[in-house]
Amino acid sequence: MNTRIPAIHTQALSKIYGNGRGCRNITLTVGQGEAFGFLGPNGAGKSTFVKTLVGLVRASEGSGSILGHPIGSLEARKQIGYLPELYRYPEWLSGEEVMKFHAGLLGIRGGEAKRRIRERLDEVGIGKRGSDRVKQYSKGMQQRLGLACALLGDPKLLFLDEPSSAMDPVGRKEVRELLLELKRRGTTLFLNSHLMEDVETVCDRMALMLNGDMIRTGPVEDVLKTKVRWRFKVGGFSPLILDWLREESRLNLKVADDADAAEAQWDAPVWLEAELVDENQAGLLNLLIVEQGMTLYESFVQKEKLEDWFVQTVSGRDQRGERG
Repeated sequence: MNTRIPAIHTQALSKIYGNGRGCRNITLTVGQGEAFGFLGPNGAGKSTFVKTLVGLVRASEGSGSILGHPIGSLEARKQIGYLPELYRYPEWLSGEEVMKFHAGLLGIRGGEAKRRIRERLDEVGIGKRGSDRVKQYSKGMQQRLGLACALLGDPKLLFLDEPSSAMDPVGRKEVRELLLELKRRGTTLFLNSHLMEDVETVCDRMALMLNGDMIRTGPVEDVLKTKVRWRFKVGGFSPLILDWLREESRLNLKVADDADAAEAQWDAPVWLEAELVDENQAGLLNLLIVEQGMTLYESFVQKEKLEDWFVQTVSGRDQRGERG
């Protein structure tokens, strides 16, 4: 296949429901082998857009293609794997039986089906528990099973709608590592997630949706270059030292909004705050604080960079939200 053909291409694609909700005029191109993150608050229209791309709902207006084939066509569906946000499997079946059913839908049978089922269950961390009934699986395990089903056909393009939302931190880390491995193999990833760390770690580019419209798009790297707030908990602080720290660091350091510089006492810890670009600037402030004889109890990023960008972008805008 010509690698110049985009994995996903849409032109003014819209899906509007009777209540006016959905997604509108989405023009987007995702290249082959790219990992693309799709962000937005609940009710923004992200899942509607994904369902339109995979052919589960018909677009109201506009057009789109998957690896050169019209969205919804059999040729397009053959290219994709899909993990929906709402995954449900018959609880009386075993994980292996669920996989066998999906293999049959894909036309994979016999020894090839057994091999792929075993490999995919191992890959997502289910392993020998594939013989257990679905009713014995936790929500996180069921989500792993859904991911295994999505990978069963070795798709060129993988759509993931909140792929680790039900998992614990260990499970989320394992899924991120799997996604990075798939990316290294050349699989195109379209990741719809509320988990900023997933998008920040895995994705090359991203888009932000709000109220059915795509309002921002660009490389993740550009967002991560923005400044974020760091906090420093110090003891032995005096307001007189603040100006010296600012001059030496050339940073806009201040007492945090929830602290009172005028009432700061030598025997009471105080939170300082600064907007920094990277950890090197944080290290410089740590050094200067200690050099002045103050006690540095802790320092940390107040928010993830991507989370900060997300909140700043949607703040002040009208949002229909989950119940709008």
